[in-house]
Amino acid sequence: MARSLNLFGLLLYTSGTLSMKTLDHVTLSESGSITIPCLYDSQYKPNSKYWCEGYFWNSCQITAHTNAPGKWTITDFPANNIFTVKLNKLTSSDSGYYWCAVKIGTYANPDDRKYLYVTVKSAPDVFVVSSSVSGHEGGNISVQCLYSSDYQNKLKQWCRITHQSCYTVGRTDTSQNSSVQISDDDGRRSFTVLMTGLRLTDSGWYYCSVGNLQVKINPLT
Repeated sequence: MARSLNLFGLLLYTSGTLSMKTLDHVTLSESGSITIPCLYDSQYKPNSKYWCEGYFWNSCQITAHTNAPGKWTITDFPANNIFTVKLNKLTSSDSGYYWCAVKIGTYANPDDRKYLYVTVKSAPDVFVVSSSVSGHEGGNISVQCLYSSDYQNKLKQWCRITHQSCYTVGRTDTSQNSSVQISDDDGRRSFTVLMTGLRLTDSGWYYCSVGNLQVKINPLT
């Protein structure tokens, strides 16, 4: 019997000494919702997690803490070394710089964090046909990512945050029997990701990337 697996969508990693990983620049539609995954090092499982708003780290305003109700809601999943930040009913005023952060609070070892930029527009430049994807071991899944005419000639990729790896349009990559193929249809301003021969290890957080913009796929339970 085929075992089911859930695929999650995500956005980008950055280099540096800090271990936190999250989105880089995500574009969203007004009145929609967002769940942002923030991946942290396993040593920080018991630490408090929080969400900070502002361009500069030293002056950003903390707007949410783990499991505390508010405009932004943080839920921690220590078994997976990840916490999520959720906001519903987005407006253009929600656009701006934010930080995923873990409280450490020592001079020698300051809080772990990673910034991202959120753009909320009535018509996003990058979006997906379906925001949820699931598949079965040995099966296939397909994801369609659309983009505006301004991004027609930009680099298109399908990325996985936990492995810090991306697959590029026009290439077919095979890893341990799983194959990823990306084809671009610039006439329809969309590219399609086909993953075949799925393995349980393919479960995780993924995202579509076009130029400097990313859009994630929501978890399906």
